[in-house]
Amino acid sequence: MSELAGINLAMQTPMEADGSIDYARYEELIDLYIDAGIQGLVLGAGTGQHPYLTHQECNQLYELGAKRINGRRNLICQTSALVFDELVERSKHAQGLGADALMILPPYLEGPEDDDGLFAFYEAIDASIEIDIIGYNIPQATGIGISVDLFKRLNQIEHFNYIKDSAGDLILQQEYLATGYRVLNGCDPNTVFSLIAGVQGCIWGGANYMPRESVRLFELVTSGDITGAMELWSRMIPSLLYIWRGNYVPKVKAAARLRGFDGGGVRAPLQNLSVNEEQELAACLEPLG
Repeated sequence: MSELAGINLAMQTPMEADGSIDYARYEELIDLYIDAGIQGLVLGAGTGQHPYLTHQECNQLYELGAKRINGRRNLICQTSALVFDELVERSKHAQGLGADALMILPPYLEGPEDDDGLFAFYEAIDASIEIDIIGYNIPQATGIGISVDLFKRLNQIEHFNYIKDSAGDLILQQEYLATGYRVLNGCDPNTVFSLIAGVQGCIWGGANYMPRESVRLFELVTSGDITGAMELWSRMIPSLLYIWRGNYVPKVKAAARLRGFDGGGVRAPLQNLSVNEEQELAACLEPLG
């Protein structure tokens, strides 16, 4: 089983003005994030516009990323796809490149919605790979939630060893934790409370624009300095609340650009922020310095 404790960055995908991927900047950003202390990188993440990347683009991100990371940090690849055979191909490709784990959304858009159907989905993936599966609870995006009972069942599958919980329900997350199985927080505004409650770590999109602060927050909580953690959190939370309420990816990318981690704009159908929105965001970032 992989050790995914700490801050696993749901990494942005740098884009040129025409929406094409800037692969050279991608490699530069990997080094910047590693230098900032990030413990793991999630390639092809939702924050990296996964739904709007082609199969070939995702594979190229995995390939370049694996080579650049070169074992220096944990490597997680999101290999989600609506077509199951494509999901398996992406997963096998990432595994062959040395990925430590795969993050996989449950089937959505009129896929199976009951616990048995979701269990069968992850069980079928498990039969095809030999590395960790990170399940993904994000019902606000998929329309499908993973219940506590299903979470217990899923952990009986050999390689299903984590869940990324982005639902934002701290009660549910504590129920996950009470099972004794491994949880990674994915709801940005809950991070400090999730860390205190005992999650293994985070898969965090907001860390794209504040990687050092994110790592420091994890260090403070794990060392028991809750007062220090809450002081730092008071400077992080204004921007996290702003990015969480709509237009998440454009806001994260704009914040990253403003704070020295420029990955360009977003690819259609997403839209970049308006001038007024960027000004509001800049004001929310001021407490970070």
